[in-house]
Amino acid sequence: MSNLLTTGFLYIIIPLIVSIVLSSIIIPHILIVSYKKRLFDEPDGRKLHDKPIPRLGGICFSPIIIASLSFSFALSILTHHHFTIVIISPTFVRFTLLTVGAILLYFTGLLDDLIGLGYKYKFLMQFISASLIPLSGLWINSLDGLFGIYQISPWIGMPLTVFIIIYITNAINLIDGIDGLASGLSMISLFVIGTICFYFGRYCYVVLAFASFGVLIPFWLFNVYGRIEQCRKIFMGDSGSLSLGYILGFLFVYLCMDGNENMPHGMMIIAFSTVMVPVLDIVRVVCSRIKRGCNPFLPDKNHIHHKLLRTGMRVRWVMVSLLSVSFFFILVNLSLVGHINITLIFCIDLFMYIMMQLVINYFIFRHEKLYDIKVQNIRNC
Repeated sequence: MSNLLTTGFLYIIIPLIVSIVLSSIIIPHILIVSYKKRLFDEPDGRKLHDKPIPRLGGICFSPIIIASLSFSFALSILTHHHFTIVIISPTFVRFTLLTVGAILLYFTGLLDDLIGLGYKYKFLMQFISASLIPLSGLWINSLDGLFGIYQISPWIGMPLTVFIIIYITNAINLIDGIDGLASGLSMISLFVIGTICFYFGRYCYVVLAFASFGVLIPFWLFNVYGRIEQCRKIFMGDSGSLSLGYILGFLFVYLCMDGNENMPHGMMIIAFSTVMVPVLDIVRVVCSRIKRGCNPFLPDKNHIHHKLLRTGMRVRWVMVSLLSVSFFFILVNLSLVGHINITLIFCIDLFMYIMMQLVINYFIFRHEKLYDIKVQNIRNC
């Protein structure tokens, strides 16, 4: 018991506290610089805010996470509780290449926040960063029985890994449309994945998950509760969302990799449930854009948070509702995994998601119909 508490302190509490403290110190200074240099996210027809708001909150994410990782690893070695895999196994290579990819995306997002970049250039940098993960030896080598498929060859698994990391990176980037949503969904995912890794003794990944979780706590408070009038509100921008999505993609692939020591079957569907809301939203949005004959890479106002706003919900309640939905899917999948086939669980997830969309569509129709009636009554008067 004492050893478990020591392990939890080193690999959960220390990176969590370091990230929270550094984030709490740095974000207020980012706000000062943003207002002095007028580095704002200007409102336009697609965005929900009507006043300029700093969008550089995410520039502290990658540096703080890397600093927290380094400090935690160094402390574990100095106290002789270190995991030897940090020094001598492929895990060290994985984390080294993860750092390289995170830095590439960090600067890509920073440039996009400051001067704006085209989606083709951002996609190229995402592809390069994502390709580093299978290069490190971490790639999806099994579908864990999904659709009856287990082991898959490197020729399929490595490109699939690159695709999934790019997919999740963009999913987090695109869901970042209202206060607290992208950071809240990421916090839920990081907490669940970090807890699973801690339970199975995969401590390197625990440190990564909780270091990332910790940096988001102060940001989430500034993002949700900060007031524009007091110059305390901030957005994460692409530098933050791309970094978060990349780290979540890395952890997702790790949980899905067959052969991880002490990891049971079913981890793929659990990993999927932690990012299900943003991942399935991309599928729906892209299909909708193609159906309307629009470029699937160009932004619009058809994401799930936009749809909920069209039902008449307030912004804060939209955020709370989607975080609750994410919790719900995670709990459902955790309760079902190990009891029924993961293909059936996946189908249940899709069915519930489709039903949720139909319910949202009904309330949109109802709200807009009532609005049209009110407008008509005003005109008649």
